[in-house]
Amino acid sequence: MEAGHMFVKDVRDTMVANRRMTKSMNVEVYSRCLEMFRVTETIDRRPGIPPRSYGVDLRNRRCDCRRVQTFHYLCAHFVALCAKVLLNVEQFIDNVYTLERMLPVWENKFPVLPDLSTWEVPPTNFEIVLDKGLRRNPKGRPQSSRIHNEMDIREKSDGKRCGLCRLVGRN
Repeated sequence: MEAGHMFVKDVRDTMVANRRMTKSMNVEVYSRCLEMFRVTETIDRRPGIPPRSYGVDLRNRRCDCRRVQTFHYLCAHFVALCAKVLLNVEQFIDNVYTLERMLPVWENKFPVLPDLSTWEVPPTNFEIVLDKGLRRNPKGRPQSSRIHNEMDIREKSDGKRCGLCRLVGRN
């Protein structure tokens, strides 16, 4: 505040970056009575890709990129509009980002915690009962959690068959 800054550093830096980006934007009047404008980005456009354009509502402080509604400070499209219409950008930034509102948050003093050895810990009056269902499965073959149905039931065979002649009782 002593340096004459009104807003938080992050917002100031973002506004400076947005002012640089406005040089590559074209602002068109969409509806003068409703204060609606169309802002078209012309920078970094590859051939074959049409330039992006955003609708900016000056009266309701809205932009199609949704940054104004989300962060409550201006996007580059809104800054370009303010430069075109000769409006002060700072009047559209929410009061939450002013240093007057932000500094009292950090003025509160936090008490110093006493040494850990001086803490009084009350004795536990309850018994801890272990839930055996939460234990890890024992080592070895994992248990199947599959639900069996009638497809899993196999018909009983007569016994082992011979590997050569396939007759029962021989091996």
